[in-house]
Amino acid sequence: MEQFLTFGVVGLATAAIYAIIGSGLVLTYTTAGVFNFAHGAAGMMAAFAYWQLAFGWGWPVPLALAVVLLVLAPAFALFVERVLMRPVQSLGEAERLVMTVALLTGCIALARWIWDPNTPRPLRPFFADQPAFHLGPAPVTWHQALTLGVAALIAAGLWLLLNHTRAGTEMRACVDDRALARLTGASPQRAARLAWILATQLAAVGGILIAPTVALDAQQLSLLIVSAYTAAVFGRLRSLPLTFFGALVVGWLESYLTGYLPQNDYLPGLRLAAPALLLFLALLVFPHRRLRGRERRLVRVPLPTPRGSLVFAGCVVLLAVLLVTVLDEEGLISYGPAFSLGIVALSYVPLAGYAGQISLCQLSIAGIGAVVWAHLGGAGQLWALPAAVLVAAAVGAAIAVPALRLSGIYLALGTAAFAVVLDRWVFTLPSFEVLGVRIALFDQGSVEVQGPNLFGWRLDSPAELLVLSAVVMAASSLAVGWLRRGRFGRGLIALRDSEAAYATLGGRPLAAKVAVFALSAAIAGLGGALYGMQQRTVTAEQFNLRANLPVFLVAVIGGLGAVGTGLFTGFAYIAPPHLLGHFGTWAHDVSALGIALAGMGLAHNPAGVVPGLREEWAPLARDRVLLPVACGALGLLWLLYGTGLIGGAMFLVAAVLVAVALRIRATARQDGPRPAPDPVEWWGIRRPWRAEDREVIARGIAAG
Repeated sequence: MEQFLTFGVVGLATAAIYAIIGSGLVLTYTTAGVFNFAHGAAGMMAAFAYWQLAFGWGWPVPLALAVVLLVLAPAFALFVERVLMRPVQSLGEAERLVMTVALLTGCIALARWIWDPNTPRPLRPFFADQPAFHLGPAPVTWHQALTLGVAALIAAGLWLLLNHTRAGTEMRACVDDRALARLTGASPQRAARLAWILATQLAAVGGILIAPTVALDAQQLSLLIVSAYTAAVFGRLRSLPLTFFGALVVGWLESYLTGYLPQNDYLPGLRLAAPALLLFLALLVFPHRRLRGRERRLVRVPLPTPRGSLVFAGCVVLLAVLLVTVLDEEGLISYGPAFSLGIVALSYVPLAGYAGQISLCQLSIAGIGAVVWAHLGGAGQLWALPAAVLVAAAVGAAIAVPALRLSGIYLALGTAAFAVVLDRWVFTLPSFEVLGVRIALFDQGSVEVQGPNLFGWRLDSPAELLVLSAVVMAASSLAVGWLRRGRFGRGLIALRDSEAAYATLGGRPLAAKVAVFALSAAIAGLGGALYGMQQRTVTAEQFNLRANLPVFLVAVIGGLGAVGTGLFTGFAYIAPPHLLGHFGTWAHDVSALGIALAGMGLAHNPAGVVPGLREEWAPLARDRVLLPVACGALGLLWLLYGTGLIGGAMFLVAAVLVAVALRIRATARQDGPRPAPDPVEWWGIRRPWRAEDREVIARGIAAG
């Protein structure tokens, strides 16, 4: 009984912290309509700032707390609300979600850049020199008592604020009906600003209180927010009392699993993954109200032409051949994964770009493809590759079935929870048997991955695997482009625009969702298998949630609806760390920070940069004079490099300069006098009928 009460007290203290953090999540969601994925990162930054002031610089603890909670946290909140979130307020739910993911990635990268993660920074609990007192047979530390007291004060303060102050009444009025509240003189912006400040202060309090009980690590502290997500979902993102109840359930669950979970090689990961499992169950079981901000501004999905798709696929293969001839082995190892990770990023195009389904676990599914290939294709058996694809597709369909009732941020939370479960539990399992079949994943370490045996030709060198990945990417891009032009692709876009309208026209939304999840997972699994071949050895850490977020972010920056996003994501994710790596070990964090900053610029270009790049380079591709000149110039430079007259770096620089100069010239030639386009009524008469004309006319009629 003493042990039961002791774990109960520990769980109660942990629950108090989750309640504090979760109440901040509810505040920002109910007042601003933003589910803040970076809420834990705000608490992490506050914990690091508190450590720097109180322990790094030796400031008195009360002064350090005052500076963090009353100066830094409000300043951070005002920056986020005014600079980052207000510009995307008029955009859709997905764009606001991406902004918070970018903020989360940027905060982790900034913290790792400022505070070296290899240096230990112990944070002493409050009143650590005071002996614990007993509550019955259970000992209670003064830090735990302080945590419980702070949670109780915050609960009472929030109740008073929301129910007995003008500011609280204004916040609740803005939640119920913004337009009506504005007519009565209330200011939704002022209410949102106050909510952001309070929420960030709550995250800071939670981060400072929980940091002494865990390692002061940027990634770990930021992702502790998963438990707070669970508490907030218990409160259906609206109710503070239910959020506190959810925190209690999560805190006690973690504590009692720590004390009473049987000692077993298969179960330690279950305790770590328990909050994510509980989050997944809560999302499925609890009814959810209609999401705030469900309405969104639809982004047009580019329609690739067959000729354009073939040209793009050819360029992908040509780029791979150029890289193979120019780069040394170290360069091939460094930049080769751009193609395989690009295939993983390509899986976002049908899922998120066409069907509008947000997934934060695509790289985790790629890990499944890698590990299946590693175990089944140990001798390079080619049949193991479709087997890896099928297993990944089955996992994708398995995710889709319970997630069918989720959408928007709930779906994003569900897929993030799935990634955490894979990362903390499933990928850490030792080998086991199911119906006599031995199943091994990462074997609690790493697994070696071999190249394929292609009809007697063993592809094992970095150059061979790079070309193989590029060919597969080209074929996958062609398939996704064909999907966009086909009936199923148009149906997915209709599903994204309006599920009700799609069902009214005879579509089957549930079947379409399962199919697109399975298809997307198959593409991710294929990319993961190729990525594993190029890495030779893979570990579970390469496919965790933190690795998922930058890949998703770069894909959004590229444009989720564009087929070229795969290639863009691969190189934008891989190239900067290697290019900056010559300047120091901080290059990776700076690169991640750059990705986050680029993601924060999403408000200025929600369609992504790839469609814009396509428009910029289209004049050169259509110019019948300059295009052959460009091909000839590249061929000449390649010949000079092959004969040793110029080096690889000179070849790449000269090729880029020539291509850019010709693109500018082709744009100038195109900007000259051009004949007026034929009216719609004359399409098919004055000029040949095109495949995309039907969709253009349909959209024009639909728009009225």
